[in-house]
Amino acid sequence: MKKKVTLVMLAALILACFQLADAQQPKKVSRIGYLSGRDPAGAGESTRSEAIRLALRERGYIEGQNLASEYRYAEGKLDRVPALAAELVRLKVDLIVVSAGLGTIQAAKNATKTISLVMAGEGVDPVKAGLVESLAHPGGNLTGFTILSGELGGKRLELLKEAVPKLARVAVLYESTSAGAVLELKEMLPVSARALGLTLQRWEVRSADDFDRVFAAMGKQRPDGLYVAVGPLMRNNGKRIANFALKVRLPSTYV
Repeated sequence: MKKKVTLVMLAALILACFQLADAQQPKKVSRIGYLSGRDPAGAGESTRSEAIRLALRERGYIEGQNLASEYRYAEGKLDRVPALAAELVRLKVDLIVVSAGLGTIQAAKNATKTISLVMAGEGVDPVKAGLVESLAHPGGNLTGFTILSGELGGKRLELLKEAVPKLARVAVLYESTSAGAVLELKEMLPVSARALGLTLQRWEVRSADDFDRVFAAMGKQRPDGLYVAVGPLMRNNGKRIANFALKVRLPSTYV
């Protein structure tokens, strides 16, 4: 239910941006760009893009009639994102929906100061990241919504501690190329961990090829619990991570 409401809200924001663009320069076909650092077949990505299409269709925007969509996916290769953002700008889309991570949002902002940008609910604090002036008055050309998963990290640790009272050592699996995950690990989790008397063990992955090596090493150290930080690589490999945790009977918390 929460996911459905969130996607409806996202569609409403997109629709508002379309109406603003139409008011400034009327045209028959509205053009939407969709920018993501992930794989289009990854967990949640196809669901999100399809839900956006359906929600817009319910509001009268139909692909091939009065709506044209341009999708650009970096497929986990984040160095490609700036070029993909620039490509959407050259296509003169009316707005760009930005999915997945601080780096992708920043690349879109760097690419244009005039095209409306709608961020699609990622774990980024846009104020702390310098993306907007404030939540109430963002300014500039960026709007949308976010899920402050980093700020909720302490609560996730607390719930894990309640579920496993003897919890002492928590392995934190994080993506080193995700700015949100690095910020969460450096600034947010340590404060909560100290308050709960927990020791954090950092386990870094940079690509999908790293998981087997990390899982083997983690299995030898036998932590009491597993905390999976936010990040596109984690989402794309969610089933793989869950299977490992189940195999070694490791209590875990995920976004």
